[in-house]
Amino acid sequence: TPLREGGEEYLDSEKYQLTPRDWDTAEREGHSIAPLITSLNRIRRRHPALRRLRNLRFHHTDNDALIAYSKRTGSDTVLVVANLDPHHTQEGTVSLDMPRLGLDRHECVPVRDELTGETYRWGSSNFVRLEPGRAPAHVLDVRRPSSAQIEGSGTP
Repeated sequence: TPLREGGEEYLDSEKYQLTPRDWDTAEREGHSIAPLITSLNRIRRRHPALRRLRNLRFHHTDNDALIAYSKRTGSDTVLVVANLDPHHTQEGTVSLDMPRLGLDRHECVPVRDELTGETYRWGSSNFVRLEPGRAPAHVLDVRRPSSAQIEGSGTP
């Protein structure tokens, strides 16, 4: 049916309502999403893998409120795990398809969270706990070992 004023499509639909927002108060009280968006844009500019569309690969989570995906271009690999529930803390296990990340199945590698600066060691199975408003997602720079690191890691 065509859209018409007073029709069902317009009736109580949030997408057609104007909602006043007090952006200045939200920013003062620490409720603004602007710093997160600024960080995400900075991260996107720094990682070539995040600028392409066809390199998206999803990874399994045991909680439907969590989504995990990676993007890889050349030596740049980024893994994102996000809480899809804007109101509740969610936790679960992320099972990575290691070959899709350019890694061996049983390998553990350092990953640096681009949002917090924290570094973790991740393997094929990883526990996450994501809290809206505090840590809604991980944007992980996957640090694959260089050939020099691999050669130097053996015992003489």
